[in-house]
Amino acid sequence: MADMMWAGRFSKQVDETVNAFNSSIAFDGRMYRHDIQGSIAHATMLGDCGIIPKEDSIEIIGGLKKILADIDSGALELDPAAEDIHMFVEAELTKRLGDVGKRLHTARSRNDQVAVDLRLYLRDEIKEISELTAKLANTLISAAKEHTETVMPGYTHLQRAQPITFGHHLMAYVWMLLRDLDRLRDTARRMNYSPLGCGALAGTTYATNRKQTAELLGFTAPMANSLDGVSDRDYCIELNCALSLLMTHLSRLSEEIILWCSWEFKFVELDDAFATGSSIMPQKKNPDVTELIRGKTGRVNGDLVTLLTMMKGLPLAYNKDMQEDKEAIFDAVDNVKLCLKTFIPMLATMRVIKENMRNAAARGFINATDCADYLVKKGMPFRDAYKITGTLVALCIEKGLTLETLPLDEYKKMTDIFGKDVYEAINLDTCVNGRLSEGGPSPAAVREQIALAEEALKEYFA
Repeated sequence: MADMMWAGRFSKQVDETVNAFNSSIAFDGRMYRHDIQGSIAHATMLGDCGIIPKEDSIEIIGGLKKILADIDSGALELDPAAEDIHMFVEAELTKRLGDVGKRLHTARSRNDQVAVDLRLYLRDEIKEISELTAKLANTLISAAKEHTETVMPGYTHLQRAQPITFGHHLMAYVWMLLRDLDRLRDTARRMNYSPLGCGALAGTTYATNRKQTAELLGFTAPMANSLDGVSDRDYCIELNCALSLLMTHLSRLSEEIILWCSWEFKFVELDDAFATGSSIMPQKKNPDVTELIRGKTGRVNGDLVTLLTMMKGLPLAYNKDMQEDKEAIFDAVDNVKLCLKTFIPMLATMRVIKENMRNAAARGFINATDCADYLVKKGMPFRDAYKITGTLVALCIEKGLTLETLPLDEYKKMTDIFGKDVYEAINLDTCVNGRLSEGGPSPAAVREQIALAEEALKEYFA
């Protein structure tokens, strides 16, 4: 019991199973750098405000920096028997500095200490995830540039619908990722307020300077309410929401790649370095990376449910339930980073089989809308044009033909408006190139999208 910082109130040892159950250093140990960063700011403020002697403040700061260097180098290992990273660092400081080390926790509680550590840690993680997301978007843009004229079928209900380009398809995901980046940026902005100095829940009687510690740690300002400061985990939930949406986008693209890799589509082929084989079927080349990403999306979503459920019934202020926040948000962060780091090189090395995309676009009557538009542009009401074109499609299916191979006399049986120029109007290249509307699949429209996206990503590649 002597090793427990809070031992004074208790008359007997805590049961060993309770100690193990209560301990969090196995997962919060990763925040050692941020814990020390927060403690250095706190010690600086304590000395500047005269709450502790200036020389003690300087000695504490030096001791903390030495502990950080020793952990970084491996000279000091985290003690798995410690209750948490906060108690480990303070105990190590006291071991090295004696009574001076004991002054560090003046005007501070573990509640505001934990809260500031987690904000600092997640702020760094958001930066790394944002950079990886931007890199993935840039990888997709590079591929889109190569395929502004690669015709493929666009789908609705997984049925061939209208002709687009592969570049257009990829850019759809770029815009999803750009929105993900916006959400991450917004989360970082809202979480960038300092809970340090909120104490256990009611602040402190010491004349602290919370603005100073907030500034030293790069926060926008101190949190305005001490109860909110120690009991808020909105930022964990909001970050997990943003990560769940990001993973949903990765999962959707993964699902398409899985389909495209199949022999039924064969639009793309993954590099051997990003596929696996079968233990019994020698011909197999499995897109395991994309399948794992699809599966891990459920895991990240589960972390979000954990956080929401954890917080939904908690009275103010801090409750021990909130220790469960870290494993959930750490798991979400770790898995998103792992997926992004794997996805980027997989996409960069993926081979696109243009001829198969083109052949698929040539089947399925995906130029039927263009056939109807041909009649509309010559004066026919759209609904009449729609019905005539549908009748022609049914005739083609009956005769084993396509709109491109259907004889002109069959067209003219429906209406004399049809002329030889119908074949040019329903040509796949004409269909794609003619879709010049903003955001459309024409090469010109896709290049405009690429320019806009690259402008939005400039800050990540400055």
